[in-house]
Amino acid sequence: MKTIFVFLTTGFEEIEALGTIDILRRAELNVKSVSLTDSKQVTSSRQVTVVADIMFDEIDLSNAEMLVLPGGTPAYNDHDGLKKAVLAFAQKGEKVAAICASPMVLGGLDLLDGKNATCYPGFEKYLKGATLQTEKAVVVDGNITTGRGPGLTIDFALKLVELIAGKEKRDAVAAGLLV
Repeated sequence: MKTIFVFLTTGFEEIEALGTIDILRRAELNVKSVSLTDSKQVTSSRQVTVVADIMFDEIDLSNAEMLVLPGGTPAYNDHDGLKKAVLAFAQKGEKVAAICASPMVLGGLDLLDGKNATCYPGFEKYLKGATLQTEKAVVVDGNITTGRGPGLTIDFALKLVELIAGKEKRDAVAAGLLV
C-alpha cells in the first residue's frame, strides 16, 4: 500500500495536520506524519506537541501516493529538502496537497503556474502564477490540491480521500463524521 506523507514543522496548524491525518486514516489509507525538525516531537502553533511517525530523512518517495503540507506557518518554505522533494514529486505528476499558508511553497516552486488555487487570506501574493479561487474551500487542478484554512480542514481532507480512494469512500467517511 502506498503512503501519504503529512509533514510537520514547528508552528504547524494542528487542526489542519491532525484533522487531515485522522480523516485519511478513517478512510483506511496509509498515512505517515513526518517531522521536518531535528526530533520526532514537533510543537504546533498552539503549543501542542505531537510525536511524528518518522523523520524526514527516513521517507521513501518511491512508495508515496501523496505529499500533504498543513499550514499554520511559513516555515515549510524554509526546509530545502522538503521543497526539493515536493518539486520532484509534483513534476512527475504525483499528487501534492497544501492548505492555509502552505500553498506559498507550491507558488515559490512555480508549481501553481497556470493553475487554479486557494489559500489563507493574506497569502495570495505568494501563489505565483496561480489563478486565485479564494472563495472556494478546496481547489483541485491536475495533481495539485489547495485548501483555504483551518475551518475548512474537513472539506480538504475529504477531498483528499476522494482523490485517492474514490467518492464512495469519501461519502462513507463523511457519513461517519456526520458531515
